Amino acid sequence: MSISRRYFLELGIKGVISIGAGNLLQSFTSQNFTLPAPDDIQLRFAIASDGHFGQELSSYEAMHTDMVHWLNKERTTRGVDFTMINGDIFHDDESLIPAAKSYWDKLSMPYYVSHGNHDMTDESNWQQAFKYPWNYHFAIEDNAFIVLNSSDVNGKYICPDITWAKEQLDMYANKEKLFVFMHITPFSWTKGGLPCPDLVSLFDKQNNLKAIFNGHDHNHDEMKLNNGKCYFFDSHIGGNWGTDYRGYRIVEVLKNGNILTYQVNPFKKDPVNCNKI
Repeated sequence: MSISRRYFLELGIKGVISIGAGNLLQSFTSQNFTLPAPDDIQLRFAIASDGHFGQELSSYEAMHTDMVHWLNKERTTRGVDFTMINGDIFHDDESLIPAAKSYWDKLSMPYYVSHGNHDMTDESNWQQAFKYPWNYHFAIEDNAFIVLNSSDVNGKYICPDITWAKEQLDMYANKEKLFVFMHITPFSWTKGGLPCPDLVSLFDKQNNLKAIFNGHDHNHDEMKLNNGKCYFFDSHIGGNWGTDYRGYRIVEVLKNGNILTYQVNPFKKDPVNCNKI
């Protein structure tokens, strides 16, 4: 059973990309693509980045209310196993942490967080609030996830701990699928990126690494490809700049081994613009 065209458009799909063996990608328009039946999904998760709770000149409370509503609605339709908030949870002032967290605690599914450059608190305070350190990992069935830190306590961009990253990549080498979350992209292909060639080299060699998810660059919502590895962006939750909409990304891991990911624009019902890659 396929999802209807009307529902597909109501979701406001920005881009749909199917990832198969060898990270070969295919994107589709709404006219010739239908989402798989919910029963075909093994795991479904959402990624949203850059809430910047507390930033002046932004309607940050309303923006967070909107995003929580949209994500909870996703769970009631096709289901969401977890959400990753991929950095910049709050804006610079660590006293904002409890208020920012109170919004994410309203999600109806489990959620994880990554540390962003505007999340200016030390790792001890961060872990006390969110229960996870700056670098951590988890697995769901045969799907593994690694969360890497890409900034210090003062907001300086840094490359992730290469020794720790390699240990986790090696540990999960036998998992069927591996995904990485890190706030800042390890390339200079965006204005906010920081080249991390040693880390990228590890990614290039990791056969089961299916996707790297970045935030930070509010004005990016696309996929970028490097040596067969896919790097995805997801626009922004809040803040005062970026794409002309606020959105999030959905990833569907299918029982047949394929992976589907699409960017959601909750404000528009326009058909999809797409490319084959």
